[in-house]
Amino acid sequence: MATVAGAGGAGDGGGGEAGELVKPFTPEKAKEIIMSLRQPAVFCNMVFDWPAQHWNVKCLSKLLCGKQIRFRMGIKKTDTVPQYETMCSYVDATLDEFLAWSCGQGASIAGPFSHYDNSKFWAYADYKYLASVFEDDTDVLQNVVWSDFGFPGRNGRESTLWIGSLGANTPCHLDSYGCNLVFQVLFVPRHWWHYVESIDPITVSINSWIELEEDHYVRIEEAITRMLVCALKAAEDPTNTKAWLNPTEVEGTCHEINCQYINGAISAYLEHSKVGETLTPTEFEINGEHRVEAPLKKRKLDVHTRTKEKKSPHHNLATGTAEPEEKIPFGLDLIPVLPSLQDESSERGIAETDIKDIVTESGEHMGKLNCAEEQPVMNKAEIPLADSIVSDSPMCPSQPFISTDDLLDCLVNPKVIRLVAQLLLQKRTCNFEV
Repeated sequence: MATVAGAGGAGDGGGGEAGELVKPFTPEKAKEIIMSLRQPAVFCNMVFDWPAQHWNVKCLSKLLCGKQIRFRMGIKKTDTVPQYETMCSYVDATLDEFLAWSCGQGASIAGPFSHYDNSKFWAYADYKYLASVFEDDTDVLQNVVWSDFGFPGRNGRESTLWIGSLGANTPCHLDSYGCNLVFQVLFVPRHWWHYVESIDPITVSINSWIELEEDHYVRIEEAITRMLVCALKAAEDPTNTKAWLNPTEVEGTCHEINCQYINGAISAYLEHSKVGETLTPTEFEINGEHRVEAPLKKRKLDVHTRTKEKKSPHHNLATGTAEPEEKIPFGLDLIPVLPSLQDESSERGIAETDIKDIVTESGEHMGKLNCAEEQPVMNKAEIPLADSIVSDSPMCPSQPFISTDDLLDCLVNPKVIRLVAQLLLQKRTCNFEV
């Protein structure tokens, strides 16, 4: 397991005996930092006493007692084309077989991996929920202690295991919900674009996605987006959803399931708001916009007023006053991860400025990052309609017809989706405010 070392010593964790390594942040302080950070950072000297610190493939193999897990097989290559989960083959094998294969031992020992040359392929056991992996030995889940970061009771049950060989990777993406704590003493903030690759012969990693207050609202926006995309694309051509689906999805969901999802998301949001009515308003950011989410029954949604307001990044909507920024105690025990300024960003297919634009304008866009390069596609039913419109209008004959994709580009704009979500919530709650 790769770890990041840092200087020891007393800090917010209090004192200790001479020579004793003391954690630099109390759980309360660590959580305060996590909830304030807006960039990746590395916590040092916070997990040195975790039992899971000693987990490697050999150790995990003994704990699993020959249990098989699924590995994703990818091709080692130097180009920048992503290898999404749906584009890879899969192998069910034990960790002993994975270890034998990665070390180049005989095909008979490697078992299911025998058809894959380890000089040409990588293997990745990704997204393995520890609660399922160790369903027969739940005591092992206590070896992961996220309570040290201010989340009491959180352990391996809310964690995910990742085991990969050299070159195993997850394509560049952002996580829709929560923030990410990775047991390599690393914090990844909400909606931060990141790419993961194993750079050692064998890597073992554990992470946990920390739920955030704004997740309840974002699920509604995601459900609206999914319903619009699936409905319009299915009406045009049920097989032509590839450009709009997340690359890890095989096909679009049916309208009935999407209806259930959006109703479930709204119900969950309302239930959460009902429980939190006595709490103070929650502050968060969506696509870089600072917001305050007040209890729903007490909130009036004035759409026309909100669209005209000009808000600074740190503007408090409830009081109209600017809030002081939280001072993050960066130093030996908390190291900020700064973006690279080297030219290699353009070599990887996307520039740093492009990433900022995507996060700002298309943060909720269902994975369609290359829409500008795609040409509108018309089905047979659209062609005669397009001809009649062109002949009866002053448009230039060479001007392209507005396609379903063009319409979706406008409809799933984050600002439009946010407005629709607000109107839906207002409609559902109007009876309570009479």
